[in-house]
Amino acid sequence: MSTAAETTTVSTYLRPIDRDGLMAFAEKGRNNPENRGTNKARTVTEGQYRTITHINKHEVVVDEPLHLFGEDTAPAPGEIVLAALGGCLAVGVTAVATWKNVKLSRLEVFLEADIGNTAAWGAGGAEREPEQMGFQEIRAKFLVEGDASREELEEIVQRANFYSPVGNSMRNGIPMSISMMEEE
Repeated sequence: MSTAAETTTVSTYLRPIDRDGLMAFAEKGRNNPENRGTNKARTVTEGQYRTITHINKHEVVVDEPLHLFGEDTAPAPGEIVLAALGGCLAVGVTAVATWKNVKLSRLEVFLEADIGNTAAWGAGGAEREPEQMGFQEIRAKFLVEGDASREELEEIVQRANFYSPVGNSMRNGIPMSISMMEEE
């Protein structure tokens, strides 16, 4: 006579963030919804298309692939933009899940975007208008697992997308100014 073996599922959860700190940060936002911070970066070209961007104590290296005359030593600028979007969306999912007391065991964001460079960065390529250049479509797919139903996880993803600072920066037109530095 055989007996059915009892099965136990053990989940390892992702490292959590400080929920109390998140709630205090959220309260500050409710109390002062027009508050803004400023992000700063300085980009230095090493040669060809390879650049290093200094952000606080961090560095982000960018290059172009060989077929675009780079050295292919680092991701291309558009790929870095996708990394920033993926990171922001993952931060949002983590924050919303924490807010809803959902423990995540897996979170991956798969991104792809259609981009063309027929204007050759303005170096004699096709004459294009700004809206014809850059990403024309971005697609993100999420792989999320945790101690919630698929429907709850979907709601978390949708809310994170709606409130994503980087996602909304890409969806909304942003005023951008360019100027030369004063000579020292």
